[in-house]
Amino acid sequence: MNRTHRALPLALLLLAACGAKKDDQPAAPPQPEVAVLEVKPQAATLTTVLPGRTAAFETSDVRPQVNGLITARLFQEGETVRAGQPLYRIDPQPYIQQVASARAALARARASIASSAALRRRYGELVRINAIAKQDYDNAITSAQQAQADVSAQQAALRTAEIDLARTTIKAPISGRIGRSLVTTGSLATAAQTSPLATIQRLDPMYVDVPQSSADLLKLRQQLLAGSLARGGNAARVQLRLEDGSIYPQEGRLQFADVSVDPATGTQTIRAVFPNPRALLLPGMYVRAELIEGVQGNAMLVPQRAVTRNERGEPIVMVVGRDNKVAQRVLTTDRTVGDAWLVTKGLNAGDRVIMEGGQGIQPGATVKAVPWKAAPARPSTPTAAKAQ
Repeated sequence: MNRTHRALPLALLLLAACGAKKDDQPAAPPQPEVAVLEVKPQAATLTTVLPGRTAAFETSDVRPQVNGLITARLFQEGETVRAGQPLYRIDPQPYIQQVASARAALARARASIASSAALRRRYGELVRINAIAKQDYDNAITSAQQAQADVSAQQAALRTAEIDLARTTIKAPISGRIGRSLVTTGSLATAAQTSPLATIQRLDPMYVDVPQSSADLLKLRQQLLAGSLARGGNAARVQLRLEDGSIYPQEGRLQFADVSVDPATGTQTIRAVFPNPRALLLPGMYVRAELIEGVQGNAMLVPQRAVTRNERGEPIVMVVGRDNKVAQRVLTTDRTVGDAWLVTKGLNAGDRVIMEGGQGIQPGATVKAVPWKAAPARPSTPTAAKAQ
């Protein structure tokens, strides 16, 4: 009896020890939770960012059209001048004398007309009664016609002299901002000189000339013909980024593309025109122009935060399949679309891309997928930028 009582506690202790070992076994780990984004085709506006230079809308060199000494400068350097505004004055005295001489010659020619006309009338009466030879009458008619021609010639000479006199005041050919004067009072001006007296530039509006690769333009035309890109009403719009990185507040429009390709560089110049009411743009500035190529209606966009690189440097993403298993996809990307990549190969509509929680997860692992919620942002049409 005592032996039986001693064995019972020992059996209870053994059973308790076995139960404790079973309870201490670790439970199966839960499936890791990842946030996924379902990829869907959407419209994206494709753009190209290209370097360019600004150029004045109009440029005119101020040059003299007559010879003489410059007696006055009639403008302030750097100011805005209007077309027809006097800029320089050349000594007019020699041209005043030429006008006076031309007027005297015209008066003499007109007096000769009266004399030759009277002689022709008198000879006409005499020739009818055979008082003079017919040849003398013909000579009188010729003299009267020559006198009339002399009047016309002297009128033209007077007009030329008056034009030269007017040109002694050099006027602005266009409206715009005038630069520094390259001559001073007392300088000799000649009608055939090659160097300008000053230069006027019209700065509002302003041109922006952008060279683009002819190969890229050819690819763009082929995409438009194939229908993979559509040109909308915004296709002609251009945005400008200045040298300091700021965005120019005024939007421009494409004006034309050059009809030929530069054989030395293989580029074709595209010209855009921008309003410049505050003269913020100046000729020769370096800028970057964002040109809208077109709209791709079925673009596959993946946020850049979801894309990594493999050991070969290829862009990859991790996707969750229908069986909740992770797989790795190698992508082919074309350009950025804001904060996303434009994917041309490697993804299909409906694929679920891991956005968060994928650290350390290997392909083939089973996960629990939940929808990814992006931070709230202003709605906008995605814009694809291709920098060159």
